[in-house]
Amino acid sequence: MTLASIPLAGVIGDPVAHSKSPVLHGHWLKTYGLAGHYVPLEVKADDLGDVLKAMPKMGFVGCNVTIPHKEHVMQFVDQVTDRATLIGAVNTLIFRPDGSILGDNTDGYGFIENLRQNAPDWDPKGGPAVVLGAGGAARAIVSSLLDAGAPEILLTNRTRARSENLRDDFGARVKVAEWVQAGNLIEEAHTLVNTTSLGMAGKPDLRVPLDGLKSGTLVTDLVYNPLRTDLLEAAAAKGCVTVDGLGMLLHQAVPGFERWFGHRPVVDLATRRAVLA
Repeated sequence: MTLASIPLAGVIGDPVAHSKSPVLHGHWLKTYGLAGHYVPLEVKADDLGDVLKAMPKMGFVGCNVTIPHKEHVMQFVDQVTDRATLIGAVNTLIFRPDGSILGDNTDGYGFIENLRQNAPDWDPKGGPAVVLGAGGAARAIVSSLLDAGAPEILLTNRTRARSENLRDDFGARVKVAEWVQAGNLIEEAHTLVNTTSLGMAGKPDLRVPLDGLKSGTLVTDLVYNPLRTDLLEAAAAKGCVTVDGLGMLLHQAVPGFERWFGHRPVVDLATRRAVLA
C-alpha cells in the first residue's frame, strides 16, 4: 500500500483535546492491523466550511463532528440521512469518491446498542421511558427509543419550551412534564435516561427525587465522567438495572469506523479498557 492511499479520519470540534475518539479509533486500527490514522482537529465555526472542503484533498475519508458543530455542519453537507435530518444534528461524515459529503447521526444507534449489550433482558416496549433533558443528545435518544418501540416518552427539561419543541417534532407518543414533576414521572418509568450534563465532573448535581424508582427499572446516564454517577449508584441501590454512558460513545463510533477503514469493529472489554486508560 502506498503512503498516499492510507485513509485518514478524525474528529472536528472546538475544543477537541478532551475527545476520547482518537484513542478509541487508534485502538481499533492497531487491534485489527489496519492502515489508517485518526486525529483530533480543533476547528473554529467560521472555518468549518473551508476545512471540510479541503479534507478530501488531503486524504481524509471522513470524520466525526462534536460540540459545537453538530448542527452547524449540516449546511456544508451534500446529503443527510433520514435519522440525522430528524434529529437535526450530524456526528459522522463520509467523504465519497465523487467529492460529495454524506452526513449521518449515529448517537441513537450507539445508545440502543449500549443498552442491548449491557442489559440484554431490557425490552423497550415494556413501559414508558422517562427522558431527562431536551438538548441535542435527547433528540437522538428520543428518536431511537421510539424506533425501538417504547410506547411513550415522558420528557422533562429545565426549560419547558425545549421539551415542547422536541415533542412537536416527534409526535403524540412524546409527553411533556414540568421539571419539578420529574420525581413523579420516575415512578412510572420502565426506562430512565439522563441526557443532561448534570452529575458530570465539574457540573452541578442532578437533583431529582429518586424515591419512586422501582426495582428492575433500567437506568442509564449519558454522563461517563464519572463512570458511575450518583444517579447510577442510587439506582443500583434500589435494585435497578444500570448502564453507564461510556458504551454509547463506543458503539456510536462503530458505523463510521466501518465506512472509513473497511472493517466492522467489536465493542468489547479491551475496547473499554483502552479508552478508560
